[in-house]
Amino acid sequence: MAKVNFTADRVASFQCESGKQQSIMWDAKTPGLGLRVTGAGARSYIFETRLQGKTIRITIGDVRTWTVAKAQAEATRHKAQTDQGIDPRQVRAEQHAAQEAVKVETAAAVLRDSVTVGAAWPIYVAERTPHWGEHQISAHRKIIQAGGEARKRSPKPTKPGPLSTLAGERLVDLTDARIEAWAKLEAQTRPSSARLAMRLLKAFLNWCTAHPQYSAIVTRNAAKSAKARELLGKPKVKHDLLQREQLAAWFGEVRKIGNPVIAAYLQTLLMIGARREEVAGLRWADVDFQWGSMKLGDKVEDFRMVPLTPYVAHLLAALPRRNEWVFSSPSAESGRLAEPRIAHNEAVAAAGLPHLTLHGLRRSFATLSEWVETPAGIAAQIQGHAPQGVREQNYIRRPLDLLRKWHVKIEDWMLEQAGIQFQPAPAGLRVVTAA
Repeated sequence: MAKVNFTADRVASFQCESGKQQSIMWDAKTPGLGLRVTGAGARSYIFETRLQGKTIRITIGDVRTWTVAKAQAEATRHKAQTDQGIDPRQVRAEQHAAQEAVKVETAAAVLRDSVTVGAAWPIYVAERTPHWGEHQISAHRKIIQAGGEARKRSPKPTKPGPLSTLAGERLVDLTDARIEAWAKLEAQTRPSSARLAMRLLKAFLNWCTAHPQYSAIVTRNAAKSAKARELLGKPKVKHDLLQREQLAAWFGEVRKIGNPVIAAYLQTLLMIGARREEVAGLRWADVDFQWGSMKLGDKVEDFRMVPLTPYVAHLLAALPRRNEWVFSSPSAESGRLAEPRIAHNEAVAAAGLPHLTLHGLRRSFATLSEWVETPAGIAAQIQGHAPQGVREQNYIRRPLDLLRKWHVKIEDWMLEQAGIQFQPAPAGLRVVTAA
């Protein structure tokens, strides 16, 4: 159509021709400026010209936000650019990219100035939870807890975790100096817990450096500070275990524990040499009395199969089936045994034995199994240790019955040393009596 001088009235009255998707009216005063109206009623200013032998068209904006004068000025600016061989679309894209970069930088600055360890930690735990076991999840929550919460089995409130003093720190402030100051303080009261906290913190900061949101804040891992590790010291090698001559005293007191679930749990822990949470997490569905096997969760593999030896089978068969857990606890929130250490410590003290941890029972199994000359690879496989050496890793595939052959020998020898007579009963049942 012919060009006309744009006025507010002409712009307002211009309509799309019937039957067309859009109609364009061109301004006679400003080269390249047009008014486009669609059949749906959308009205906007456009700019059209030729650049490098091609026609280009740019939308300037809606007539409700652009006056005629402003649209003419914008079209004139675009014409000046194209006359110089500059593509206004590229200029606009660059300006948009610059604006977005400013927005990103501003958001990053706000994030950098506000996000704390305590705010990012739950996000980290939630993301990693599908890859962790229950014990690992619990450890991550306890290590940073604020403390002061009521306990179910003790009048004393929970203690703050080693990382609680860092929970309020901004991620950007986690420098080597800050971590070293924290390590120096924690090493004075709880070095073992602090070393665990340092390992968990290092993994957390590694995650931050790869996270799309936090990588701009945490560019290096301050938890790798050599001085902080030096301040926390090296863990001492633990030697707590049961010797052969101590088995009778230990079994004697453990079997007196009033709670049969705890008594059975502790004996099972010693007899199979497993980790405490592997045994505590045992479900009835994991125990096969017919074929004499148990399925344990494993930190190396997803699970491992171990023999269900006769004495352990007797202990488990006598337990109440209150829920899915073998070692159940009606008072525990999880429904299973949560804290057997108190009863164990009391039994150890009553037996007149040196301090013995639950992990010491695992250490005891590894040591005592040598009395019956159990091959090291078999004992290690029962306990769930990673295979050592090329032969163990790639060639040895032991059936469960081979493990059972040696596992029963270990169990029989322990019972003999403890003075416990364990004889088969009719119909495959067994009875237990003290010597």
